[in-house]
Amino acid sequence: MSPTTDLADTASAPPAAWPSLLLGHVGTTAVKVLRMDGRALPDERHACTELLLVLDGRLELAVEDTEVTVLPGRMFEVAANVRHAVRPGSRGTLVVVEVFGG
Repeated sequence: MSPTTDLADTASAPPAAWPSLLLGHVGTTAVKVLRMDGRALPDERHACTELLLVLDGRLELAVEDTEVTVLPGRMFEVAANVRHAVRPGSRGTLVVVEVFGG
């Protein structure tokens, strides 16, 4: 990987939306990028905290029983083991920072 990365270009490279691409690690933290295409995704939980940063577009989430909209330039933290799902209408570029042990 080069010292600089165009996140929007990287996220649009895979033929399908939603699989994340690992950009790198900082200690035990993983930094990923992906493209959202409007589809909903089912509930999930992770053993790590996730920081979700919307670069462009919008992220529509259901976190436990609360609906959340994350707009460009905003970041939302999902604590470890918290149930969350992507709602319909989520589009654009998303950076996911997985914080293990945090």
